[in-house]
Amino acid sequence: MHGLIIDEQERREIEYLLKREMEEITFDLGDNRIDKGIKNAMEERYDVLFQIFRRFATREECLQYMPRKKKQN
Repeated sequence: MHGLIIDEQERREIEYLLKREMEEITFDLGDNRIDKGIKNAMEERYDVLFQIFRRFATREECLQYMPRKKKQN
């Protein structure tokens, strides 16, 4: 476990970067040209980013970015 001390401006910047990256992944997941294996890796990355985002964001923002459940095949 690691600790991190940041000021408010740094917190807002990290939150912004996380949101932007998660939105980009969400957009790319809708692209049918991307291979299924790559999409799986992107979903795993989204999950990690979301776990970090949860530490910075409000409950309402977390609900907005909450990962969708994966379909069972």
